[in-house]
Amino acid sequence: MVVGIGIDMVDIERLEGVLERHPDRAADRLFNPTELADCAEKANPSECLAARFAAKEAFLKALGTGLRDGIAWREISLRTDPHGRPHIEASGAAAERVEALGASSIHVSITHDGGLATAVVLLQTD
Repeated sequence: MVVGIGIDMVDIERLEGVLERHPDRAADRLFNPTELADCAEKANPSECLAARFAAKEAFLKALGTGLRDGIAWREISLRTDPHGRPHIEASGAAAERVEALGASSIHVSITHDGGLATAVVLLQTD
């Protein structure tokens, strides 16, 4: 059963501008060190980070909370497996909310094209 769904779209250039204006503060607040390292290795790090930010926003929408109830950006991490398949790792208050919803699976899909990064997240029970 689906217990939550979220979608978000991010203007890559806009996120790039935020990271350029506030390089340390914005990056440290929005992304965890693993995400920053993963994206630093990509041909277009801004595109990679924008996709991760879109996934975090879509995940928050699927949770139905936004950034409330103690949930922080860095508790939500978009990672990829060895085949490039994206998945979300939640910790802290974000993981507690997933558990409270009874979600046993978090499905995520990301894409980027035309200067935009988009993500869809689906929370599902078994």
